[in-house]
Amino acid sequence: MEMQLYLLHVVPFIVLVYLAFLLFLRPPGKVIMASLLGGLTMAIVNALFDLIAYYASWWHYILTGLIFQLPLPFYITPFLIYGALSYLLIWRFWGTRWQWLALLLLIGIPLTGFARDLLQAVVTHSSFLVWDSPLAGPLDLLLWLVMFYAGYFVFRRLAPPRKSDTLTT
Repeated sequence: MEMQLYLLHVVPFIVLVYLAFLLFLRPPGKVIMASLLGGLTMAIVNALFDLIAYYASWWHYILTGLIFQLPLPFYITPFLIYGALSYLLIWRFWGTRWQWLALLLLIGIPLTGFARDLLQAVVTHSSFLVWDSPLAGPLDLLLWLVMFYAGYFVFRRLAPPRKSDTLTT
């Protein structure tokens, strides 16, 4: 039931936020496609790592409605927000006077994601994620670094440079 409620109440909001940013950023179609493929890469790496973590007893989810022990609707957030949207913002700010913000996003998103997981799983125990092993923390940090930068690698390989980037070089 929890996954159905998440799918019904949270996922439409996530999609609307992504579409609103597309409306205001107005990136070219190739950049949108590259951001979606980068976000999809991030979500797939996240799901695969979660599956490995479940079978290795590093961590697991305590929810109803899991599919193959995975909360599939949860991966919409890394796909569209942590992945596609952040890659669009980095693309938009890179090479401008706001480049410091792009660098902050590049460094801050994986660290913030790990800090959120750490806070929820260890400190407050308010998450659906339960860490079963002392290796869970370091592996979760590794997960965030690998999935974010793997998606960013895909995005950078596919996205054309901004016109302002080509004018300054």
